[in-house]
Amino acid sequence: MTPPAAMTVLECTTDSADATYALAAGLAPVAAAGDLLCLWGELGAGKTVFAKGFARGLGVARTISSPSFVLMAEYPGRLPLFHLDLYRLADAADVLGGGLLDERQADGATLIEWPDRLGPALPAERLDVRIDGAGEGERRIFLVAHGERAARYLDAARPFCQAPAAPGGGGP
Repeated sequence: MTPPAAMTVLECTTDSADATYALAAGLAPVAAAGDLLCLWGELGAGKTVFAKGFARGLGVARTISSPSFVLMAEYPGRLPLFHLDLYRLADAADVLGGGLLDERQADGATLIEWPDRLGPALPAERLDVRIDGAGEGERRIFLVAHGERAARYLDAARPFCQAPAAPGGGGP
């Protein structure tokens, strides 16, 4: 049995959809073939905004939309981008039986919305992007690197995840 991958967490706060988009675009330059990013959050949390920013950072020129009804969309860029939305599926059997995860993804980066549908079939090596918040408000985004391979995303995110200024201006 393979031991679980080591886990490292970085917390970021974004105050707008543009800031969430910028964070995601800032992660894309370190993406490598075979990477898996799992986007966690409630409806309206900003998972698709994150996917759009990541795609732009990969040089994807096409419009990115949520693949809720097609389940998977593939986009050409610096690396192929595979964007999966598992919301309408019940479990890993639906995902695997539908051929949504296959060998082509080893050549690109894969973003999965609603990865909980994979249950225990979720790969151990991955970056979890956990988005807390919805609507027009602030988002707390937890980047959770499972394994050393995903840790480079945390380094890329640090410039976008600076601690907010202290209330009252923070001066002495």
